[in-house]
Parts: sequence; structure tokens; C-alpha cells
Amino acid sequence: MVHSLEALKSGQLIGSKTLKLACGLETFPEEIISLSETLEVLDLSDNNLTSLPESITQLKHLRIIFFARNNFTEFPSILAKCPNLNMIGFKSNQIKTVPEQAFPPLLNWLILTDNKIEKLPKSIGDCTLLQKCALAGNLIEELPVEMKACVNLELIRFSANKLKSIPDWFFELPKLSWVAFGGNPAAAKIELQPDFEAFDWNDFSVKELLGEGASGFISKAFWKSKNKDIAVKVFKGDVTSDGLPDDEMAISIAAGAHENLIPVLGKIKNHPEDKIGLIMTLISPDFVNLGNPPSLQTCTRDVFDETSVFNADELLKIAKSIALVCQQLHKKGINHGDLYAHNILVNASADCLLGDFGAASFYDVNSELARAIERVEVRAYACLVEDVLGLVRENDMNTELLEKWQKLIANCTDVDVKTRPTFSEILEALDEF
Repeated sequence: MVHSLEALKSGQLIGSKTLKLACGLETFPEEIISLSETLEVLDLSDNNLTSLPESITQLKHLRIIFFARNNFTEFPSILAKCPNLNMIGFKSNQIKTVPEQAFPPLLNWLILTDNKIEKLPKSIGDCTLLQKCALAGNLIEELPVEMKACVNLELIRFSANKLKSIPDWFFELPKLSWVAFGGNPAAAKIELQPDFEAFDWNDFSVKELLGEGASGFISKAFWKSKNKDIAVKVFKGDVTSDGLPDDEMAISIAAGAHENLIPVLGKIKNHPEDKIGLIMTLISPDFVNLGNPPSLQTCTRDVFDETSVFNADELLKIAKSIALVCQQLHKKGINHGDLYAHNILVNASADCLLGDFGAASFYDVNSELARAIERVEVRAYACLVEDVLGLVRENDMNTELLEKWQKLIANCTDVDVKTRPTFSEILEALDEF
């Protein structure tokens, strides 16, 4: 709910825990400080702010702030003095510099997507509680070695930056699971397969919208010359929190055919707005999302509907299916980067399809980092399996089988990354279940 500036100034919002203002603000309204006894979430996205006052530190209960699409050119270091602040969002500003010691001590979720940042402060290493870090679409040339101390970091996006190399220590971070690094000089070069057929946009009659993601719109469409319904994904064309649409399209094609991937039939050409897009098989409505994206509370872990219940056989089928598709991807040098239940479609028979390559990255399978990259994604896989295991009815799994699953999860989440199994080794283990 968007509040009005008038309601704030008149005192109507006293006692509020959440405040959202989007009314062309050029200065921070001091009346916000009157909410200091209760305010926890402050959203001033879509304004024209360039700075924050010292008085913001009086908001002693403030936990979450959003300043997306404002005009900040420097990250406001006053936020370091907000004692309970743990989530900060400055997506799509003009931020060039982030001063040293600018982050608050409890920071665990940082969003700086789509800015002009060239360098991260060394003091980011002090953010030992940091779990989630969105840096895609900046000008960052290197990751400071001090980030080695970010031992709780699980998800990071630094696609579409200027990194020439990724340091060895990075993929050794003990909890790292979901990584997007495409669109950097350090990532393997992406080339669209020239022989992948393109079909004229005018051959499709677009019907209803099926869904919208960060990178594009998926619609149902009728393919006139083939006389059949298909799905078409048209990319928005902007950098997303995960990376670049061009990369997503190239990787969706390069992933190849697999029974647990949504078949890609071709790409579009001659779009009236020069958009790029993919033509895909239309998935049966029997398929639903396995999970829902993480909440502000769960941060890096998916949330599930109360009606989501599985038996032991269904868990095994899902676990094998996803391990098989990940095995194929990593043999091709593709890191999915967003291996989550909310990116998996499943039906009543536990058939499943992995989708959304928005955070995916190419890497050189012969590089020194290749083994570590796969084993980082193995941890994401373990989190997924653990989540689905938690949805299995208690009376449907004996103690011996439960211990096998727990052992597999423990092996896949070992803090020593190099000791984790590969997806091929996971499949061998699952054959014994």
C-alpha cells in the first residue's frame, strides 16, 4: 500500500510499522522520524532522493529499506549507524561509490543492482551475516579479498560487470549456493548457435499472458503455419537482478534437449519492437510450481504452500530428475545459478521441469574453477532436496531411508566445497535409495 505525504504530515500514520511513499520526493521527509517507535520497513522507491539525513539513525527499529529508482550517486554511509538494519535496496540509482564502513553490522541482504559502482569497499568483509548480495549491472572490476570473511554468503549476483577473473577463494565460501556471473570478461564467451532456427513474429497470434519474470513475459500463442499452440517468451531487454537477457536466451538454447527441461523450439525474428524471444513447448496446466520464491523472512530459502505434500517415491523421482538435468548442464559448462523449487514445475506424477535460465552462466569446463563451480551448485541442490524432504509425510519414510537423505544432504553441504560430490556422484548415491 502506498501512503500519502499528507497522511504522514498530519500524524495519521503514527504507530505504523511500514511506510511507502512514491510522490516525487526530492528530500527525505523529516516527519518520518515521528514513526521512530514503530517503523520497521521503509520504502521510498520511485522518488528523486539523492541523500539521507543524520536523523534516519533515530529509526531504531528500522530493519528494511528500499530506495530503488532514485538519484543517489553515493551509497549513504549514515546507514552504518542504523543498529537493526539488515536489508538494504538501492536498485537502479546512479551510485558510483560505496564508502568504506558504509554497511550496518546486521546486514544480511544487499541490493545494488543496476548502478555504476566500480569498486566494492574492503569493509564488505565485515558483513559476516551477509547472505544475499545483488550486484548485477555495475562496473565492478574485482571482488575484494576481504569478502573471504563473508562466510554466510549464499546467493550473489554479479552478472554484467567488468570482472576479468574470479578469484579461487570465491568458490570456496562455505555456504555459497546460488551464483550468477555471466556477462563478465571472466565468464566463458557466449555465442548464439547460428543454426538455431528463427521464426517470423507475424507467424504467431499472441493470446493470454501466462506469466512475467524479471527478464520477460511468457504468453500463450498460436503458431499459424504449424497450426498449434505454443509458449513464447519475449525478453524485456534490460539488465535484471540476475543478469542479461541475451545470456539467458543463449543458455536456454545451449542447454539442449532433456526430458526435465522445457523444450525450446526456436527463436523469434522481426519483432515490431526489435525484442528477442524464444518459442517453447506449451506446458500442460497440470504442471504447477514446486515452491514459491523466498520471502523477506526466509531470505534465501523458498516457501511452500501448506497443501504441498509428497511421499518418499515422489521425493526420489524429483531428486533424480533435477540431478540428471544438472549433470547435463554442468557437462556443457552451464551453471544454472537459481536452482530453486520456485523454478521447477511439477505434476501429480512428480514429473518435473527445470526452467528460468535468467541467472545462468557459461564457464570453461576445463578451467581450474570448474570443479568448484559445480560443487557450489550442488549445495543449492541440497537445499532444494532438504526443502522437499520437509514436505514428505512423517509416516511415509522409515528411519533408515531418512538417514540416507540426511547423509546425502550433509555431504552436499559440506563446508569444504571440494569434498562435495558431483551431480554424477549424487546420481550414483540415489541409485542406492
